[in-house]
Amino acid sequence: MSHQTGIAVFGVGRWGVHLLRNFLQNPRSQVVAVVDPQAESLAAAAQKFDLDKRILLTTDWREVMDLETVEGVAIATPAITHYPTIAAALKQGFHVLAEKPLTLKVEESVQLCRLAAQQQRQLVIDHTYLFHPAVLAGKDAIPKLGNLRYGYAARTHLSPVRQDVDALWDLAIHDIAILNYWLGELPCAVQAKGQVWLQPQLGQPDFPQGLADVVWATLTYPSGFRATLHLSWLNPDKQRRISLVGSQGALIFDELAAEPLFIQHGQFEQQGPHFIPINQRRECLDLPPGEPLQQVCDHFLTCVQQNQPSEISSGWLGAELVHILSALSESMREGVTIALQPLSRQ
Repeated sequence: MSHQTGIAVFGVGRWGVHLLRNFLQNPRSQVVAVVDPQAESLAAAAQKFDLDKRILLTTDWREVMDLETVEGVAIATPAITHYPTIAAALKQGFHVLAEKPLTLKVEESVQLCRLAAQQQRQLVIDHTYLFHPAVLAGKDAIPKLGNLRYGYAARTHLSPVRQDVDALWDLAIHDIAILNYWLGELPCAVQAKGQVWLQPQLGQPDFPQGLADVVWATLTYPSGFRATLHLSWLNPDKQRRISLVGSQGALIFDELAAEPLFIQHGQFEQQGPHFIPINQRRECLDLPPGEPLQQVCDHFLTCVQQNQPSEISSGWLGAELVHILSALSESMREGVTIALQPLSRQ
């Protein structure tokens, strides 16, 4: 068997347990420690996965820092804790896989990317959709759409209602990551408007009007392409849908559909002053099986074992998404459109 990478998992809440499961199942990794501030969460994870007694279970992540068997850490703790935890791990010489968002501040994200480079360690961000078979197949299908015209996405559900960030920060990052990947470019201007019903009292420096329960965001790209996002955690009409519309059809990724990825072909033929729809048909695209998070974990192990930066979801990609979300927040606060320049990677 090839070398097994020693992994410590920080946080075994709703998402962390899935990271733990995947690293336990991967023959290229060996889980040597699990950290969570709640002792009952550790006990539940130990029972659920029948963890080996040799695996360190601790409520204090600092105990992991001296373990010589740890090479990489997977961090699934609240975003507000990411900066100090990731920085400490990188300084200790660990590679890091971090849940999104990388941090809540652009400057902190950039500092972590630079620290990873200085330490010659890999920083990979768990933007799971970038490993989703439908997103990968969707990229290949885009030429069938003709000239791209616009895009839209809806990510709505009834809960969970966060108390640390608003619906924009909770939900938008997925669709922005997909759009950037599909288009191969970054937004050059953003605009957002939100509305608060549930938690107006939770105003804080980043969210002075309270936490927005619904957000409409517009992204404009250098090519002229424009996409609109509808984000809400108090809409009982659950939607997970994103689409690109072109001159010859629309590419649709509907996560809740039985056949989630398809092209709705169709275009116009002009007859005098009239526009007649033609070539209308649905083409469902086959997707290979596989759990995206399994691909994330395996990709991280490859980055660690080769000590090569991720070409799919690096720290810098995570920092760019934080940059875009921060600009959307500023737009919501100030009521203006925000122009964006790509982050300097120096």
